[in-house]
Amino acid sequence: MYPPESILSVWRKFDNFPLEVLTKVWYDQQSLDEKQRSVELMKEHRQQYGTSGNCFDLSIWLLQEFKENGLYAYPVGHDWYTEKAHVAVVVLDEWGRRYLCDLGDQWILPILLDEESEDFTNESLTGFFPAARVEVRPKPEEVTIVYHRPGGKLSSQTYQLEPLTESELWIMAEFSQQNINPRPLIESRVHTPSEVQHWEFNNWESFLSTNDGLFYDPKLEKIDLLAERISLRTGIVQKFVIETLEMYATLSQKIR
Repeated sequence: MYPPESILSVWRKFDNFPLEVLTKVWYDQQSLDEKQRSVELMKEHRQQYGTSGNCFDLSIWLLQEFKENGLYAYPVGHDWYTEKAHVAVVVLDEWGRRYLCDLGDQWILPILLDEESEDFTNESLTGFFPAARVEVRPKPEEVTIVYHRPGGKLSSQTYQLEPLTESELWIMAEFSQQNINPRPLIESRVHTPSEVQHWEFNNWESFLSTNDGLFYDPKLEKIDLLAERISLRTGIVQKFVIETLEMYATLSQKIR
């Protein structure tokens, strides 16, 4: 059920990496032809600003870390070449078992996909996704994850499991980086003694998802106060957050 230490040792390097699109709008202003950053550049930006990136950034970075640690991994996802495109990673352990690794959705742990494994179960499981139990429903070419949330609410997501080539990944990553939604989005895992919670800043509101339900933060109208809250939750440098939120505020006004 749980991944071996060879996978976990890599995965845990990203425990404090939020999913964020602040870097996307900031890097778009750098007037460069290519918008998808290399892992080396992502590392530089994280050291300077405490940033990480969107699902393509995080998956590309995770893929390189697995490769450097001798593990075979490849990108998977859904809704390719659309604004809803989402990418994650499948990694194989020493025995050839596949684990889904989704930093973009801020999973707590990678989860086993192979029905034939003695450790596999399609019962709803806790400890893999913040504030939800998850159920794995695999098919030959795809897997559907069903999320059981507090209050009985259900949702699902289907990943196409055919591996993307490296060139396909970079083409779709570039497409994603050049398409900027005017609403800022940040997600992060919040580790507490009793559970891992999920904090989200979406369309200028923020809230915390827990096993006891959803809790909204008090509304803030000023960017500097929002930036302070985001910085405390994610570790991103406050000045960087202010700068990028101002960019998003301008984008939103243009849309209106």
